[in-house]
Amino acid sequence: MTPVTTRAIIQLAVPAAASVLLNNLYRVIDQYAVQWLGPDAQAAVGACTFVLIALYAVFAWVSAGTGPLMARAVGSGDPERARKLVGNAVVGSVFIGIVALLLLGLLAAPITALVGLDGDAATAMITYLRWLAVCGLPLAIAPTVDSIFVARGNTQMVMVLQGGATVLNACLNPLLIYGLELGIGGAALATGLSHGMAVVMGLVFVMRRLEPARSDFRLDRTLGAILRMGGPMASNTLLYAGVYWALMSVAIQPLGSEVYAALGIGFSVLEGFTWPVFWGFSLAVSSLVGRYLGAGMRDEARRTYAKTAWFMVGMGLVAAALFRFGAESLTARFSDDPTVLRHAVLYAQILAYSQVFVALEALAEGVLGGAGDTPSIFWWSAPVNLLRVPLAWVAAFPLGYGAMGIWWAINLTTVIKCAGKWVAVYRGRWARTGAL
Repeated sequence: MTPVTTRAIIQLAVPAAASVLLNNLYRVIDQYAVQWLGPDAQAAVGACTFVLIALYAVFAWVSAGTGPLMARAVGSGDPERARKLVGNAVVGSVFIGIVALLLLGLLAAPITALVGLDGDAATAMITYLRWLAVCGLPLAIAPTVDSIFVARGNTQMVMVLQGGATVLNACLNPLLIYGLELGIGGAALATGLSHGMAVVMGLVFVMRRLEPARSDFRLDRTLGAILRMGGPMASNTLLYAGVYWALMSVAIQPLGSEVYAALGIGFSVLEGFTWPVFWGFSLAVSSLVGRYLGAGMRDEARRTYAKTAWFMVGMGLVAAALFRFGAESLTARFSDDPTVLRHAVLYAQILAYSQVFVALEALAEGVLGGAGDTPSIFWWSAPVNLLRVPLAWVAAFPLGYGAMGIWWAINLTTVIKCAGKWVAVYRGRWARTGAL
């Protein structure tokens, strides 16, 4: 591998950011498309956001382990190892997806009760989840396919696949929701069908390029290595979603469905545009760090994140300005309910103060994840995320700040997580041991 350059980072990061943005547009499209079904449907989609994150966490058990291991195989020039990783990862993601979606369908009602929805909003959420359980298998395979491309440095292909799927999803939503009168279930079906198209095309490309043998698809110790590597990341994401479930039940539910809807709009729409940019650069750094460590070029791995840091600070400042000054005009496109809009604007203007830290946290995760040091990510995320629940409750009710107190609790814990992950980066265990 050649020494790292700013151009190489940008060439990887821009398509990666675009692909994550396009993937996140699924939630934005759903949030927008169901608005004519009423506030209850919007509240249901907003609450489903964190169920989908939990579902993604289960699927990421395979993809989060595949990425670093594949990058090492590419960096060390080991095509046999790469083929075995592809075969085991694809089969593993299918099995895990089937089990997870079966449980999702069976537990749709208890999950809805867990996040605190009731009445028509609860009915809408149950319907959405059951439709997704039937047609959502492509969502289980897609993260693994994407991780293979990213680890090999081919973020352009991920962008192309996500772009096509997003366009298809945008076309299918109004057709299925209103044209065929499937209601909120049509939004779930549109998501499954459009992801399915991307998965099929991605797998065809991977199989033709790597040409894995039939024996590569027999599960062996390779899947165990993938799951061990991906376990901390999957657990971290699952716990993250669980914390938001708890927040909704303990702190947000007493404040009313308008706050639910505002959280869905703020999280899916505003952060749905800024976080993908941060994460795109994180993926680029992760890919480069993994391949450099595989090639034994540890100094280049360090130079990769040093070159990227200023980009992240700048993008965090831009996101902060967008949240602070553009919230009202952006959120107005997703609801005409004045109470929902007031809470959504408040969410954005408070979260503006933590956007630089969100960006730097994403960069630290790229370094640690690319090296395979996933336990450090878990231990600097999970306990602090759990802290959000009591902090939010105290700020919202005993201290009397309501929704504003919840949003400030999220800000405070974001700063703590960012600081902790950078402590792990600067200590350098990931570079000395390769964390594998």
